[in-house]
Order: sequence, then C-alpha cells, then structure tokens
Amino acid sequence: MNFQELVNTIESLPPLSDSTLLIQKLYSNGAHNVNIVRLTKIIESDVLLSANILRMINVPAYGFYRQITSVAQAVTLFGTQTIFALVVSYAMHEKLVANLRPYGITNDKFNDICHLQSTLLTQWYAKIDLKRAQFLAPLALLMEVGKLVLAKVITQEGKIKEFKDGLLKSDNMVAYEDSYFGTSSYYVGALLFDHWNLEPLYVQMLKGLDYERDYSPKLQEYIEILDVIREAINVKEILTNESIQNASKMVTLMGLDASYFESVARRVKQTYIQNSDKREA
Repeated sequence: MNFQELVNTIESLPPLSDSTLLIQKLYSNGAHNVNIVRLTKIIESDVLLSANILRMINVPAYGFYRQITSVAQAVTLFGTQTIFALVVSYAMHEKLVANLRPYGITNDKFNDICHLQSTLLTQWYAKIDLKRAQFLAPLALLMEVGKLVLAKVITQEGKIKEFKDGLLKSDNMVAYEDSYFGTSSYYVGALLFDHWNLEPLYVQMLKGLDYERDYSPKLQEYIEILDVIREAINVKEILTNESIQNASKMVTLMGLDASYFESVARRVKQTYIQNSDKREA
C-alpha cells in the first residue's frame, strides 16, 4: 500500500463515538474550562468507555498501590487533559481494531508503551515547566497511534512476517516504516488527528517528529521533548540502558539536566517492573 492509499484509508474512517464527540465539545474552550461534573457524567453514561478508562489507568506504568475504581477518582487524579487523551485513545482503538504483531509486540505491551511515554514525560518535564508537561502528556499517550493503522494494513495484506523480520534487522524504525510505506507511523498519526479534528498543534508536532519543518522555537522545543521520550521508550526498547543513555544525550543537546532525566527514567522503569510483576503474579 502506498502513501495515497493510506490517506484514502484514513479518510474513510467513520467519526469517533457519540460519547467522544460530546466530550470533545466540552473541550472546545480549552481543558481548563471543562465542567468536571459534566465530563464525569458523560463518561459514566457510557459503560464501555467507563470500564476502559479505568482499565487503562490501572496499568503498571502509573504505579498506583491501590486500584482506581471510579471515573470521578480518575478525573481528580489525572486532570482533564489526560482524561481526554484516554477517551480519545479508547475511541481510536475502537475504530482501528488491529493486532500489533507486525511490530513484534502484544496489544497489552503496546498499551503499556503508550502509558509509559506519557508517564515519563510528565514526571521528567513537570519540574522544568508544569504547563508544558500537562499540554504534552496527552500527546505522548497518543503519539504511537499511527502504528495501529500500519499494523492493520500489514495484517490485511498478509505481510506480518515480512514486515516484522525487516523491522528486527533495521536500526531505525522510522526509516524502515518510510521505506515500506513512504511515510512514518507518526505522520500517519497526524493524519488521524487531522481527520478527527483533534488539537491542531498536536498534528503539527507529529508531522514534525520525522520531517523537518520551519517551526517556531516553542513548537520545535515541543517536538524535541517528544523525540526524547520516544527514544527512551518505543516498540523495540522500553527503558533499556542503551535507550535511556541515548535519550539522555538528546536531553544534554537541549541544554537540560541529563542526570535528572536519567534518574526519572530509571525510577519509572523500576516502578513499571515492580507493578508488572504484581500483575503477572
């Protein structure tokens, strides 16, 4: 499948669920203006959405010692921006039913990766700039969504083994995706965001992750932050010593404290390992 066929596939996708569209309207004037009571009621009125929001937040990446059992509790703990990202994440997975086997991981592992990316960004960057961390954390949770589209296409074409084998041999996943599809999964994610009328700045950032553009210094900084996160955590490496070190070098180039980033990354890793062990016990 070439790039134009991918575009056509995305444009043919149906709208997001009614609950998601209602919630999206609540955010039309910004996350800080959202009526929390109204948001909670809309989520609770959709049984499947409520169940999946709770399932997504009770993952090892967040490291809660006690299970979160209510939507109201989730909104209080995570804030309106992250809750919206969780709603959108569920809605996208619902429309893009795909098996992540082409990327050599299970769907549960993919879910862990997405949540770990958001967790790492929040815990690292909140100390540097809390508002920017809050703005970027939802995108960190969603930035891998383009892989669902590519995985679905690969599966439909019966090329799971071919793609998976090639990916294992490749040192650069983005370059491999580009050689296979003429684009990257992040750019595909941007097309999805655009198709469903999500945050325009998120669209620009996803497009800029792999393809250079003339962005403002602020937007370029956002892209560099996301680039650090996906270097540390991705489908091939989840907070390995090498991926943390590579990400730390990028932090240094940004003029930020690499040792602090590394300490946060290792703490996130340890929490994830501990809670994964509990989940499997």
